[in-house]
Order: sequence, then structure tokens, then C-alpha cells
Amino acid sequence: MKRIINTKNAPAAIGPYSQAVEANGTLYISGQIPVDPATGKVVEGGINEQTAQVLKNIEAILQEAGYGFEHVVKSTCLLSDMANFAAMNEVYGSVYKENPPARAAFAVKGLPLGVLIEIESVAVK
Repeated sequence: MKRIINTKNAPAAIGPYSQAVEANGTLYISGQIPVDPATGKVVEGGINEQTAQVLKNIEAILQEAGYGFEHVVKSTCLLSDMANFAAMNEVYGSVYKENPPARAAFAVKGLPLGVLIEIESVAVK
């Protein structure tokens, strides 16, 4: 059985997808970009600010589903430029200080709204 997760504390889906779907104790979080759900706009600043907002959006979805960062087992980070990897890694590491999830990071040709980062996550209870 699957359960659709939706919270107003993270950006609304801008296409035919859900913010997250839970199935059999696993939560699949769609890629999150640095949009402030209060304004609907991309946050100002560089990779540090954008990564922090993406992680806030992921946290809001995790909380809505009854999960936390400690349940995240896999993340995929999509970057507009690998030159941003070190700065992204520093902000990301501030959330996952102990027992971090498995992760992949890729540079991609383009991201929605011209953002610098998108992260998708999988969490398990």
C-alpha cells in the first residue's frame, strides 16, 4: 500500500508527481530544489544558501511523514556545476554528522528554474 505525502512546509509539486511516497516502510522523496515554500521563489544566494533550503524542504517532508534525517539511507545530489561540490558537501555534512546515508553526486546540464542544486532522498524506518 502506498501513502502520498504532501506538506505546505515544502514547495508544491510543479508537475505530475508527489512530494513523497511511502510504501512498505520506505519513504521516497522527490527531488527538492531551493524554493522557499512561503514565497514560492528560489532563495537568494549561492550554493550554501540553496543547499540549506533544499535540506529544509527535505526535513519538512520527512517530518510530515513521521521520519527524520536519521532515517535517510540514500541521497542523490544533482549539481549544476561540480565546482560547487565542496561547499554543498559542507552544508550537507552539517545535517548528517553521524552515520550519513549512502550518496551519489552528479553534475547535470541543467536544473529546474536555473537552480544550483537538487536533492532526492530515500528514508527507511
